[in-house]
Amino acid sequence: MELLPSFLFAEIVGKPAWLWLAFLGLVAVLLAFDLGVLNRKGKELGVAESLKLSVFYIAVAVAFGGWIWWSMGAEAGMNYYTGYAIEKALSIDNVFVISLIFSYFAIPARYQYRALVWGILAVLVLRGLMIGVGAALVQDYDWIMLVFGAFLAFTGVKMLFAGDEEADLSENKAVRWLSKRMRVTPELHGERFFVRQPHPATGKLVLWTTPLFLALVVINIADLVFAVDSVPAIFAITTDTYIVFTANIMAVLGLRALYFALAAMAARFAYLKYALALVLVFIGAKIFWAHFFGKVDPAISLGVTLALIAGGVLVSLWKTKGEPIPATIDQR
Repeated sequence: MELLPSFLFAEIVGKPAWLWLAFLGLVAVLLAFDLGVLNRKGKELGVAESLKLSVFYIAVAVAFGGWIWWSMGAEAGMNYYTGYAIEKALSIDNVFVISLIFSYFAIPARYQYRALVWGILAVLVLRGLMIGVGAALVQDYDWIMLVFGAFLAFTGVKMLFAGDEEADLSENKAVRWLSKRMRVTPELHGERFFVRQPHPATGKLVLWTTPLFLALVVINIADLVFAVDSVPAIFAITTDTYIVFTANIMAVLGLRALYFALAAMAARFAYLKYALALVLVFIGAKIFWAHFFGKVDPAISLGVTLALIAGGVLVSLWKTKGEPIPATIDQR
């Protein structure tokens, strides 16, 4: 029994083990709620229900940030909220890509729910691994932060001047590579990822993947690409691995709920990408400022980040005023 208290208070990446276990317990409860209650019956979420669930997940994330502020101090709390705001905003861009992937594979909305749930489970694991690698790099190599800063600024500038053309997934190398190496059925089989069907040459029953599984794989590849931006972005706010991990995971957890609302209103957020680009440029510049002139006040980072994101949302809504919002996502 003496081993338990010593383990609970043993430091893991700068924080006692019980802090990590408490957060992972909260994540497990939220996942159980999502998988056991919300996903018990596959269904298509309407915009109103999606927004209500999004508000719930945001409220949980904000409350958790309040606890960090109270227990670890104001600076830690502001760093958490800044990181969460950035990750949440970047996840909005991810939503639009996911919507494009579902459209390309002709996945009806009623089957998207299951793919999103399993996709987010995979994302949690992949993000955790990437944050672990990032933390190790930051700890061992101080100069890596300057690399992060240059990369973020370059990505932001590139986003500012990128065109609005939709990506052609048929030309995507990952999609073409997977399609050639997997036996993919020409049609969906409900919510199933795999089915057994006769091989066209031998007639033997073999395992086939469905377009739903292929969409799930492509979604996770897309998230890895997005994580290349988002993980350095949050390390630029703080190198506290606990805050980096919790803010990132909290933003990802609400992604499924947010998807059904934002995918239906994608056209209403046409100018948000410019705000996200400016956020990345600001964060990249902040790294260089901190390196050469001194640390930037966390309150300034939080204020500028929130102002840019809010500005992008408001300009988008103003410019697209009067456009109808569909009640559901119709992708059949």
